[in-house]
Amino acid sequence: MRFSSSPLLLAGAALLTLLAGCQSRTSDSATTTASPETAAAPPDTTVAPSPNDGITAAGIGDYIKVLASDEYQGRKPFTIGEQKATDFLAAEFKKLGLQPGPDGTYFQAVPLVEITGTPAPTMQITGGQQPLTLNYKTDYMAFTEQEKLKVAVNNSPLVFAGYGVVAPEYGWNDYAGLDVKGKTVVVLVNDPGNAGNDTTMFKGRAMTYYGRWMYKYEEAARQGATGLLIIHDTKPAAYPWSVVQSSYSGAKLRPQTADKGASKCVLEGWVTLDAAKKLFTAAGQNYDEAYAAANKPGFRARPLNLQVSTSISNKLRRQTSRNVVAVLPGTTRPGEYIFYSAHWDHLGIGAPVNGDSIYNGAADNASGCAALLSIANAFRQAKEKPGRSIVFLAVTGEEQGLLGSMYYASHPLFPVNKTVADLNMDDLPNMGPMRDLTVIGYGQSELDDYARVAAREQDRYIQPDQNADKGYFFRSDHFSFAHVGVPSLYASGQADSRLKGKAYAQQRAEEFEAHTYHQPSDEYDAKADFRGMEQDARLLFRVGQRLAAETTFPQWKVGSEFKAIREKSMKGK
Repeated sequence: MRFSSSPLLLAGAALLTLLAGCQSRTSDSATTTASPETAAAPPDTTVAPSPNDGITAAGIGDYIKVLASDEYQGRKPFTIGEQKATDFLAAEFKKLGLQPGPDGTYFQAVPLVEITGTPAPTMQITGGQQPLTLNYKTDYMAFTEQEKLKVAVNNSPLVFAGYGVVAPEYGWNDYAGLDVKGKTVVVLVNDPGNAGNDTTMFKGRAMTYYGRWMYKYEEAARQGATGLLIIHDTKPAAYPWSVVQSSYSGAKLRPQTADKGASKCVLEGWVTLDAAKKLFTAAGQNYDEAYAAANKPGFRARPLNLQVSTSISNKLRRQTSRNVVAVLPGTTRPGEYIFYSAHWDHLGIGAPVNGDSIYNGAADNASGCAALLSIANAFRQAKEKPGRSIVFLAVTGEEQGLLGSMYYASHPLFPVNKTVADLNMDDLPNMGPMRDLTVIGYGQSELDDYARVAAREQDRYIQPDQNADKGYFFRSDHFSFAHVGVPSLYASGQADSRLKGKAYAQQRAEEFEAHTYHQPSDEYDAKADFRGMEQDARLLFRVGQRLAAETTFPQWKVGSEFKAIREKSMKGK
């Protein structure tokens, strides 16, 4: 998936913007300082011939043609499209001579629960001079991950905890000295650095994981809170309230857990900025003053002396989807693993547009699966076999919130502390050969350096994500690996066409965002130029080859929020 900063496009891609996804090909502000490498050269008139490594534009196109065909019905989980897509991928891996997973099958079962929540029409705020009533959808959105027919909070004390962040590496703890058991925490969206008051805080304007809604809910649950409400503000959120409305209404898939979600907060949700200001007024406090305080080091949470009451009724349905996994065993260090990942799912059959109701998902993400198979073919026919094992993982449920990759990360088939890296492919551009390599999450790990070497082999330059404040690093399946400490690379050519320049690439990206992204028109086109996808697949193949030949593990860089997780994991080596 991809993202745009345009409010119109964000509203149209609501669920994906919040729950998952990949980077946008458009840029509204350069929020990350580019290196000198990014200075653009004039467009070339020729393209260097491709090496004979088994990765070809034609082969990638052939795979896309199959996976994005109407026969596959948009590859939505729990449909015939899932059956066909996963069977095809497993058959292709087998044809290439790759082994199944350690349990003898090419499939990993991913048990999911569909929760259709219906919140109460109102959220009641009491304890102030006058009661305050917040209205569902207009003022608040709410959901629960607890697998119960009904959940409720009754007179739960409200407390403002800044950004809801506990970040030891940044010396920040919004929960310091605070007991939130039985309470509902109110927090700001994004992280302290994003406010722009002090560029030395966290990573400045570039969002860290602490700024993501997923982290905030996780941390509140770890702290024992009954509920968490995030204050929505369009600019730091990077999406309007309409996105929150559509993303958190209706049926949602969640991973099934052994405790049926009991470890999660009872209430998870959002309130509008206007509703938050009313809430602070009811508490006899000023929102702007509280916001300013929350953006200063040493902030301490403050009670609002208010109570919240509301409830959610749920319908539950449990089903099982599947990831596809295949392995090329290493020759000298087979117990260490390099992963290539891509999600196979898309949106299925939906509202017709110009008479077409099949959301084929050719770019998103038949392209990534096509690259996955092409890289597998390259490893299979390479004369020098990899020392480390190569794992190819095609995951389910990315469009619903990285469900398949998150499930794998929490139920790994291979030890996490023996997993060297993940190289992820999602929504590869089809603009032909590209000069740039845009790295989402640039600066996080030493994989940047591997990518730079491989890019130079192709006479390309590497550049950071130009919208790092939007947090795209946390919106595709590589993040599930990062979440458990595995260094991950998510990169592709996006911004600089080798033959037609930057303006052409920008125009094509904007046209795709406006007319094709998450539309039935995202389908196979025999006239498309798949050479850029070939280029990106080959670059990632070369990175994997280098990693497979080494004995060391790439590291997270100083300041990464995933460094401590990895170090703890690696102690078990």
